[in-house]
Amino acid sequence: MFLSLALATASLGVAAKLTIHYDQPTVTVSPTLYGVFFEEINYAGDGGLYAELVRNGRFEDSDKPDHWSPVGGAELTLETTKGPNAGHRLRITGRPGAGAFNDGFFGMAVRQGESYRLVLTPAGKVGTTYEAFLESHDGQRISNIASGPADSQPEESVLKASVTDNHARLVIRQSDSGSLDVSSVSLMPTKTWKGRPNGMRPDLAEMLDGLHPAFMRFPGGCWVEGDVCATAYRWKNTIGPVDQRATVVNLWGYKSGNGLGFHEYLQICEDLGAQPLFVINCGMSHHETVPMGKMDEYVQDALDAIEYANGDVSTKWGAIRAKNGHPKPFGLKYMEIGNENGGPAYAERYPLFVKAIRAKYPEMHLIADVWGGIPSTAPVEIVDEHYYSSPEFFMQNADRYDSYDRKGPKVYVGEYAVTQGCGNGNLAGALGEAAFMTGMERNSDVVVMASYAPLYANVNGKGWNPDLIYFDSSRVCGTPSYYVQQMFSRNRADEVVKSEMTGLNARHGSFPGGGVGVGTWRTQADFKDIQLTEGNEVVFQSKDGQGLTSESGEWKSVDGAYRQSSNVEGARAWFGSGNLSNYTLRLKARKVSGDEGFLITVGRRDSKNYLWWNIGGWGNTLGAIENAVDGAKSLIGKQVASQVETGRWYDVMVQYQADHITCTLDGKVVYSEDFPTQKPLYWVAGRSSDGSGIVKVVNVSDQDMAVDVSCESASFKHVSIETLTSANLTDENTLEDPLKVAPRASQEHVTNGTLSHVFPAHSVTVLRLTR
Repeated sequence: MFLSLALATASLGVAAKLTIHYDQPTVTVSPTLYGVFFEEINYAGDGGLYAELVRNGRFEDSDKPDHWSPVGGAELTLETTKGPNAGHRLRITGRPGAGAFNDGFFGMAVRQGESYRLVLTPAGKVGTTYEAFLESHDGQRISNIASGPADSQPEESVLKASVTDNHARLVIRQSDSGSLDVSSVSLMPTKTWKGRPNGMRPDLAEMLDGLHPAFMRFPGGCWVEGDVCATAYRWKNTIGPVDQRATVVNLWGYKSGNGLGFHEYLQICEDLGAQPLFVINCGMSHHETVPMGKMDEYVQDALDAIEYANGDVSTKWGAIRAKNGHPKPFGLKYMEIGNENGGPAYAERYPLFVKAIRAKYPEMHLIADVWGGIPSTAPVEIVDEHYYSSPEFFMQNADRYDSYDRKGPKVYVGEYAVTQGCGNGNLAGALGEAAFMTGMERNSDVVVMASYAPLYANVNGKGWNPDLIYFDSSRVCGTPSYYVQQMFSRNRADEVVKSEMTGLNARHGSFPGGGVGVGTWRTQADFKDIQLTEGNEVVFQSKDGQGLTSESGEWKSVDGAYRQSSNVEGARAWFGSGNLSNYTLRLKARKVSGDEGFLITVGRRDSKNYLWWNIGGWGNTLGAIENAVDGAKSLIGKQVASQVETGRWYDVMVQYQADHITCTLDGKVVYSEDFPTQKPLYWVAGRSSDGSGIVKVVNVSDQDMAVDVSCESASFKHVSIETLTSANLTDENTLEDPLKVAPRASQEHVTNGTLSHVFPAHSVTVLRLTR
């Protein structure tokens, strides 16, 4: 749906006009509007931002010495230890010189002349010794040799690299024959961001700092919940000595040693100048829920986390924070109760946290999940909304918050990103997000916080696509979306001002012709009396599914109906081709069992191009018309509340025309939608406390757009311009070409109160106007 039409009134021939009334503020822009969301996903922490170079340095990833390889004919085994810090230790057995090497997370990058702090805790026999050094990828020693006794005491030394190697490794070997036991190994660069001893990788932290985030949400995400309660995030297991922290199974496919723990997250926020936003587990995982009778521990965890962050050193947890090196409180003001939790279980647990936290810490800002609706069991200050969809979805929802209740809860858009039709993170995705962001800023009296997700991805270990920042062991780049976030955050206005655009035409199109169908999503259902008419002519009818083609799922005729009995996502059966248009589809549908309701398809060209009416979707809570183009879905109209009862027959009718679709359920019109219009430009204008004007314009069309920007009630003379664009919508940044799609700076002047500017096709532009 990116524009490819001739728009005469805004082409280079005749300019549109954007009038900005700088003396008419509309809303105050939230100072916390643009932030970041960090989750331990894609090796974002371990193997990424957290500067530790050794992978599985505490030997807890499994019952095998994962990520350690033998050298010198050594045999490597894991021995189980007992006691307060029970776990594993690595045993190296062999002749003198036998040992083990670790090449880190997809390659251990070292730099010539730089130093690396080695902390090794051997657990061998008194009188024996070990040696440790850096080795190049081709087996050459590239550092000094550190040595020490193998007597169970932590040994600290410094290794200095003599060459640069992005795929180096750490070697540990025994000096004597027999065996050498090692309890833990850590190798940290001495140069970390801000010089923190258990610190962050500088280049990745600088990318984060470059976004100027007002807050940082952490540590997740699904990482907070875990697949089961035993693997949920519990912050108390992530503080104190690193070699005593819990290694946890990460549901994103790897183990996390929690070297990047609760304390380090708070320290990162302080170093960024960003407000910390901590997400506490609320007693719910993906597959388990803590019984209500055992919830006191989880509520206490929330209270203790606040005390750790904010408490005086005379308090229990404040004293522990001071012992860990930070006597001054961190100043935690925001806490989110759970992540993407909802339903009756969340409705029971949410008020436990709210009541306890409000009683002890009334100044805290609490954020509620809205997975299936806003909880009504306790007051809600801020809700967390998540959106992952196509560029078109975000463009169509740029005005989403225009109609939100100004007396209702504030909104935190905690996770959002274009995830369809976006490659690995391309210009098309960035444009869709930028259009949406103009709407969030314009409605910042409602939307008080927002953060893209996910933040980081190691290109060698991606579990989600796309991501904001890509890296490997030695390189880093931002996606086009990174630069959109940067442009908006660095140019946040203090107030939005009134503005209007004239002389700009919107795009008008039509719904495509195509076949019809029925389907389900993790649901078993019956369909019958299916009839398709064009005018007064019946072109297809089927009582029990005869004549329909099964595409996915398990379909068969049962008791005079067409039943889908599998639990797959997107079970579908269909009839007809692209020749069908301007028709009415009628049928009856009944839910037998499962999670959701029905999928009623029209306009089907193939398996990736169609429209469907999703009845009882999103966990049987919402309904919507979704338009799929090459598999990427966007909404036609808005989502509405929708719940399907099990065992009840519903009368379904869809009237489908080239310019309009009407959806009726049991005789009641649920949707009546024209083909959506698409604006070529999205914008927001504001003013800053320093007297400057700030205009953000997103051109989603494939034409350069000439616009006269009229600055009413302001005497601006100079304009600083940042423009993000590229030759193709599919253009991306890579580690090899990190600035292919990046902002370019320029200067212009205002003449007689008007700036005549050409906004390039497929671009995001920020104008900063000064006197």
